[in-house]
Parts: sequence; structure tokens; C-alpha cells
Amino acid sequence: MTVPVTVTVVRTAPRSADAVGLAVGPSGPVPRQLGLNRAGLEAHGFTGKVGSTLVVPSREGASFIAVGVGDAPGPKQLRDAAAAFVRAAGKRAHLATNLAEVGADAGTVAQAVTEGILLANYKYLGLKTDRSAESVLATVSLVVGQAHEKAAGRGAQRGEVTAAAANLAREFANMPPNALTARTFAARAQELAAGCGLGVEVYGRDQLATMGCGGMLGVNAGSTEPPRMVKLTYTPRNAKAHVALVGKGVMYDSGGLSLKPTNPMSVAMKMDMSGAVAVLSAMTALKALGCKNRVTAWLMCTDNMPSGSALKLGDVLTFRNGKTAEIHNTDAEGRLVLADGLSLAVEESPDVIVDIATLTGAAMAALGGDYAAVIGNDAGAIAAVEAAAQATDEPVWELPLARDRYRKLLDSLVADMKNVGGPYAGATTAAIFLSEFVGDIPWAHLDIAGPMMVDGDTSWRSKGATGFGTRLLIDVACAYTPA
Repeated sequence: MTVPVTVTVVRTAPRSADAVGLAVGPSGPVPRQLGLNRAGLEAHGFTGKVGSTLVVPSREGASFIAVGVGDAPGPKQLRDAAAAFVRAAGKRAHLATNLAEVGADAGTVAQAVTEGILLANYKYLGLKTDRSAESVLATVSLVVGQAHEKAAGRGAQRGEVTAAAANLAREFANMPPNALTARTFAARAQELAAGCGLGVEVYGRDQLATMGCGGMLGVNAGSTEPPRMVKLTYTPRNAKAHVALVGKGVMYDSGGLSLKPTNPMSVAMKMDMSGAVAVLSAMTALKALGCKNRVTAWLMCTDNMPSGSALKLGDVLTFRNGKTAEIHNTDAEGRLVLADGLSLAVEESPDVIVDIATLTGAAMAALGGDYAAVIGNDAGAIAAVEAAAQATDEPVWELPLARDRYRKLLDSLVADMKNVGGPYAGATTAAIFLSEFVGDIPWAHLDIAGPMMVDGDTSWRSKGATGFGTRLLIDVACAYTPA
């Protein structure tokens, strides 16, 4: 994992800085430290647009880097600009920048800049013996005026926490499946909970059977690796609301007997637990951020494998809440494990439930690789997710639940429903299936199949798992207010 970076807020760039990033827009004044005027910058191809950079070497002391911030920089643009800055800085260990001085809200801006730098700095090297690509970044100094120093300091501290959580999620999701099973993930969750003020309970196969969690047991039936359900609790004094989070943790998804059709798709399925790792990582941040809401999380962890004991097409499963489903596709397994998690969440009567899962290719087909789908039964819950998505630049787009139109697609001859609804509206029919397990509690479902990974570095997203949803869930957990 990338070595932690120290972020401080200062009034002037320290002499120890190897590179200093200076904000430059497409027009207006150019910082004199660059030694170039507007025409000189343009002659070197620098436009001032968000993400553009130009390194100006120096014979003595720090190099200067012009960093484009665009015409009207807000937190999103400055997060992207900060990411471009750290990538342009290359193998420099000590950076300083005035990016946090741009914009009206010093705290929000400093958080965004900190996130951009720390998220873009992340690299997963895994089991490589060649460590030459490892980051050497050690310190970042955010240069702000005295009037903004305190607010920027608070924002930078928050950005360190949220970026660390997202990078933790990336670290888990990038790991090879033979290194991270449901058992090892549960053990890591216990270790993390102990240091983050969280209560933790771990449930194995026998306990899940006693609890009637037929979805978990059905998906796990073909595997030699036992399942684990991890329950995490964060309980501050005088909690304002109770937020429930449920994460799909399919550690590796072969598709079961409905085997995945391609090798590239199968390789990516080590990340099918991205929902659970987003929830776990978000939970680790709550105490440090002083979250005022009570938050309970269920991580539903198993792999989905083909074997002589695997779930068969036509089998019927009974879930925690007593409902039954006929299996028509064993590769539609995420909704089966979430069904038990949602049923357990309902039993604690929270104010809102948010589940997150790499659930359907249909969501990715509809929205591509940048947006997650959000579907739910309550306008307030969806609005809370949308507000968090806007704040974190983890974008979502609402798709319809449309139970009145599409619930009939799940009708079964032998059970309460089938687990798939046919070739069309797959993201919606998956959400309709989940809606059978939330009752009347406000609920939002996040399908992150599209943005779970990227093929190359882009803005603050580093190649591989993105950790998408981690910062969004942190924001929802901390900001949610019941209607």
C-alpha cells in the first residue's frame, strides 16, 4: 500500500519543497515565480484548463509547476487539478501548492485538494518484485493566507481521512482473490474495527444457517471457502439518526453454474466485493470525522463458484425475512446475499438503508464507467445519495424503480419471485428484487458495476480499483437527516 503522506497547512512554501504547484487559469495574471508570461505558457502548450500542467525546472531550489484550474474552479475542478499536479511532480518527495487558496470555502477546497493529491498518488503494486514505480511522496504543504489557515487545516485533516478510507477500499479490491477470502477479509475487518471505535461481530456458515440467511448459504454452496457476514456498529453519544449500510462482498464471482462468458470479465470479478469494501472503509472514517449519526453495517461475504454442490437453476432459496426466490441465473448472486443483509437491517428499524454493490452489467451498459446507478423507494434517501455524489465527485444517476410496471417480470410459478427478470431493464429488476426486503424503510440502492475500476490513471482515479462509493457513503453517513 502507498506510504502515508503528511499534509500540513502553511503560509509560505517551505524551502524543503522539491516542487511548488501554482494555480493558473486560462486567462488573467500568471504567477511571477513561473518566469513565464501568458504567451510563454501557451508556447509550451499550457492552456490553463483543468488538468493541464507545465513543469518549469529550476537550477536551484524547487521546480515550479503551472497547474490549470479552469475558469470557475470549484471543489471538483480543484480535486482534479491537484491530481494533475501530483502526477506532474513525478518522483518528488516534498510538494507545496497554493491550490487550496483558490475558491471561497477554504475548508471544502482544502479537503478537495488533499483528496486529489492523495488519491492520485495511490498506486497498487501488489506482489510485484520491481518496486520502482512506488511513490516517494512524503509531505505536502498547502499554502494559504492567514485568514484561511484554520479552516484549511480542518479541511486538509478531513481530506486525509476520506482519502485514506478510499485508498483502503482500493487496496482490498485490487488484491488477488487467493489472497483475500471471506475469512481473511473478516479478520481484517476485526483488526480495523478495533482501531476505529467500531463494534464488530462475525458470523460463519452455521450461524447464518441458524439465522435463516438462505441467500448467503445458497451462493456459497459451491465453494470450499466458508462465508462470513461481518456486522459493524458505530454508536456516538446522542445520535441524531440511525443509518444502515449493506455491502455486497462476493470475493470472487465465477458466475456459478451460469459461468462468466469471458476471461477478461472473470479476471475483473476479484473486485465483485467492492461494495463491501466501500462500506468497511467508510466505517473506519466515522470516528475520526466525529460523525453524529449511529451507523450499522452488514458486509455479506462469500465467493460464487461452480461445483457438484453449487446452487442449481430451478432451486428455491428462503431468505432471512421468509420470502422465497426461484433461481433462474446463478450469476445474479449479488441480490441474493444483499437480500439477507437488507432483511437484517430492517429488523433494527433504521432511519434509512443504503446498499452498495457491483450488481449488474445493465447499469454499466446504461451509464458507462463514470456513473453509478441509484434506485430507491424514497425521494429523501435518493436526494441524500445525490448530494453526497455531488460533493465527492462520485457521480450517480437515478434509474426508475417502477415496481408497478416491471414487478411482474419476477413472477415465479413455484416461489415468491425469480431472481432475474429477463434481458431488459436489468438494473431496475435487480432493484425491484431488493425492494422486497426493505419494507417501508427509506432505502437507496447503489449499483457501482461501471465505476468500480478504471483501465488507466484519470484525474484522481488511479489505475485499477477506484474505491468508488467510499467517500460518498462517508458523506451520507455523516450528513443524513431524517425527513
